[in-house]
Amino acid sequence: MSLFSKEKILSLWKAASKNTFLTIGAPIFVLVLGGAVYLKQFTSLRYEYSKVTKNIKPEDIEELNQLKKPGEVTLESEYEKLKEMDIDNWKNIRGPRPWETPEETQPNR
Repeated sequence: MSLFSKEKILSLWKAASKNTFLTIGAPIFVLVLGGAVYLKQFTSLRYEYSKVTKNIKPEDIEELNQLKKPGEVTLESEYEKLKEMDIDNWKNIRGPRPWETPEETQPNR
């Protein structure tokens, strides 16, 4: 009689299929532990690339600031424009769908 006979394998399979730990518990353990290992690899990327952004030199920052043009759009200037607008009185206008033309949806405009 051989070590791995068909009858012996079938009897082991039937016994294992009746065991709830092997059918439910073991796959959950594999998923949780395997997920933790792969999540560790993905989260380590965050720290690897944060080191790259910390290596910016002060000369580079000064060069970027020199590229700024006078009178450029700033947050404060846009806020002043919004304060002048009348945002309380408006009308909701539906835009055209891809198969429609703007004249079909907005005839009065």
